[in-house]
Amino acid sequence: MSLQIDTLAYTNRLRWLAPEQKLLFAIALLIITAFAHPPVQLLIAFWMSIWTVIYAKIPLKIYLKLVYIATLFWLTSLPALVINGIQINSVNLIQEDAIIGFNLGDYYLYISNYGIEQGWTILTRAIASLSCLYFLMLTIPFTELLQTLRRCGFPVLLTDILLLMYRFIFLLLNTASQLWISQQSRGGYNSFKISIKSLSLLIGQLLRRTLENYRQVSLSLASRGFNGEFKVWHSQRYHLSPRYAIESMIGCVILMGLSWI
Repeated sequence: MSLQIDTLAYTNRLRWLAPEQKLLFAIALLIITAFAHPPVQLLIAFWMSIWTVIYAKIPLKIYLKLVYIATLFWLTSLPALVINGIQINSVNLIQEDAIIGFNLGDYYLYISNYGIEQGWTILTRAIASLSCLYFLMLTIPFTELLQTLRRCGFPVLLTDILLLMYRFIFLLLNTASQLWISQQSRGGYNSFKISIKSLSLLIGQLLRRTLENYRQVSLSLASRGFNGEFKVWHSQRYHLSPRYAIESMIGCVILMGLSWI
């Protein structure tokens, strides 16, 4: 997935557009998302999807897969928001909030109407925010995004840490995938007992290989005279688009007006 994301970031139709313009646009929509109502947040998500899928020509299947992964995390937190419990002698306090429930010992478990509203608000805000982040991730190569942040005054130390984290996260996932496939091909997950043993071996090997990769990176940087700052070269030339700038400003003004209403 990481190679696919990097490939799309380098080959999308908005590659020529200045990273500063795309970054400013996404940040503006993120700020609007933080204060907007759920219907406006859904409009933001839909609008950013148009920019990502239609303007940047990112395959719809990949984009929906990324949204699906984020939705799964929301689903895992939904029961904690929707299902509440209270002592039986205090049931009269939640008559308006409870949709349906049942007794469990000395407690009354029920589905909360307020919890459903809260879960829906979290979903719309998360989808809108993620659509902005996916737009940046799929249209701007990560190294160039860090260079843009540096030009905007972002501390060099933090950009270097982000670069290393970005590299090691996907390296860790790739190593874990290779180990899991190797164990699965040898019947390492045929039973629960064997699965637990295989999982412990996978975690141990993953830690060892991660430390080994870190040592190799450290030696590689030292041999190349690393002076505490990563230098990334790119020859891509960008230019600003008045048409996209006008469209984005008009859209942001309309969204702010809808949020105010």
